[in-house]
Amino acid sequence: MNQDAPDSLIPYDEIVQEALRAVVGRVLGTIVSGGSTLPGAHHFYITFKTGAPGVSIPPHLRERFPDEMTIVLQNKFWDLEVLPHSFTVSLTFNQVPAKLVIPFAAITAFVDPAVDFGLQFQAAVDELAPEMHDDAENDGPDGDGDGDGSNVVSVDFGRKK
Repeated sequence: MNQDAPDSLIPYDEIVQEALRAVVGRVLGTIVSGGSTLPGAHHFYITFKTGAPGVSIPPHLRERFPDEMTIVLQNKFWDLEVLPHSFTVSLTFNQVPAKLVIPFAAITAFVDPAVDFGLQFQAAVDELAPEMHDDAENDGPDGDGDGDGSNVVSVDFGRKK
């Protein structure tokens, strides 16, 4: 491809990512329609962003995995359901059952090591919820600004001649 090629007005990257995530949905749907039993030695590692919109996991798991989590669908999972934009599954964590809701947009990796198959996804910025943060010290009305409400700092990088 030419380095001078113009930026595309068609979001090819997004379209490809969406299509690849649909592969995950189709594979999981095949498992559901087959009685929720994995055929042969197939098993899946699914990595997802725990803070992405629509992700529902128990609070103790969110505390333990504040950014990203990998689940394994192999022997002990149940209630697998595939929806148009997400899937739900129940798993146990330290013998404690938990139901997870995972939107396909939150998935960052899908691997089936039994057949050496894997997909890697890019997490788009707009797919992730903004992180909670403490208010900055200068955010309040008592900030150390110049009184006009502005937080703009002017810097003059004078040139030497």
